[in-house]
Amino acid sequence: MDYSAANQALWNVIVQLGLIAGAILLANFLRQNLAFIRKSLMPVAVLGGFLLLIARYVGLVRVDIGLMEILVYHGIALGFIAMSLRVPAEAGKKGGDLTGLKSGAVIVSSYMAQGVIGLMITLLLAYTVMPGLFKASGLLLPMGYGQGPGQANNIGSSYEALGFAGGRSFGLAIAAAGYLVACIVGVIILNVLSRGGKISGARSAQDVKYDADFFHSPNEIPISDSIDKLSVQIAMVMLVYLCTYLAAWGVTSGLAAVSPGLAGTLNTLIWGFNFIIGSALAMLLRVLLEKGRKSGLIRRQYQNNYLLNRISGFFFDIMIVAGIGSINLEDIRGLWVPFLLMAVGGGVVTWIHLSIVCKKVYKDYYYEGLISMYGMLTGTISSGVLLLREIDPDLATPAANNLITGSSFGIILGAPVLILVGIAPRSDAMCWLVLGLAALYLAILYLLIFKLRKKKKAK
Repeated sequence: MDYSAANQALWNVIVQLGLIAGAILLANFLRQNLAFIRKSLMPVAVLGGFLLLIARYVGLVRVDIGLMEILVYHGIALGFIAMSLRVPAEAGKKGGDLTGLKSGAVIVSSYMAQGVIGLMITLLLAYTVMPGLFKASGLLLPMGYGQGPGQANNIGSSYEALGFAGGRSFGLAIAAAGYLVACIVGVIILNVLSRGGKISGARSAQDVKYDADFFHSPNEIPISDSIDKLSVQIAMVMLVYLCTYLAAWGVTSGLAAVSPGLAGTLNTLIWGFNFIIGSALAMLLRVLLEKGRKSGLIRRQYQNNYLLNRISGFFFDIMIVAGIGSINLEDIRGLWVPFLLMAVGGGVVTWIHLSIVCKKVYKDYYYEGLISMYGMLTGTISSGVLLLREIDPDLATPAANNLITGSSFGIILGAPVLILVGIAPRSDAMCWLVLGLAALYLAILYLLIFKLRKKKKAK
């Protein structure tokens, strides 16, 4: 075997991962040493993605777009699997289901609000000044803002295969705009609220202290054993992902054998949303492990929440840098009008929507809940936590935990998104139907949110 640089198959992955690593380290250096970047609260991974994109366009580096797409696709699934394997905190087990369900409804209703405004924009443009616009492209707004670059990449690629030229890059550009909204607009909002006396001034989170339980829960497998604890966490994540592949392959193969037409419709959705399957299987494994411990079959707790958080963060950071760094600006050259309208409209509608629902759901910590949800539903969980730490550095409120539990319930409540995203590109009539269904589901989620709140008051 040739081990030299001439063997591209051997070294290409290492070179590309090295570029991503270099972008992350440079971004971290700049954020630590440049005050205006640090005050912007822009996540290091987002800044690293933009640095890689700039370096690529000025000719400093050669980025393998195909490999970056692969990293984005697998990164979102692996990250969500690691999150779903975590053992729920004891505090979250007592009455936490109701809070988690309400938070899930807040998250999915935000997807619907973003989908409605996105479809309204693209349909309006398609029937007026841009007749050639791919009408279903409005659904990339909730994919990019609500779910991040992973799903924006997957659904954008699916739409590109269905005739939306530049769909993948358009989706990733929407996701990148969402980060800017979360980091820049979010900081502006924090300052406005602070000057208005509605929240206390931003505080430093550098002095937050963590006890031993933050890193290691009771009855876990020993830190020093015949196998490293980190290896166990990675092994569980990879095993679940293997089962995810087998499950998706089994379903799609079965559909192809029974109904090729239906398989052609659902295959893209099943493989595009493989992270949902992975999350469900991870939750199943978590339940099985817990039952095994209660029955005495398993003596130790194998999951370590701290390490699983780090694994999840690692995959999400890689996904974000690879996604932003692989955007093809040429692909969205003729799509600046819908892009700008969706970027601005998405930020405004998300804020208005969350201002309404968070006042009902998070009455005792309204601004913490509002700011954290806005950061997550325009960027990712990390940007939501970053904004939250400015007003709640000790994470004393349940706002941070709601982002996690809400995301879990959001996977269940968000199942209709699969159908809407899949049927919208079929025809113009389907786009209008999806617009109506999204508005209807948004109304149902509003009723769910307000009804749950009223029940709690009645008790």
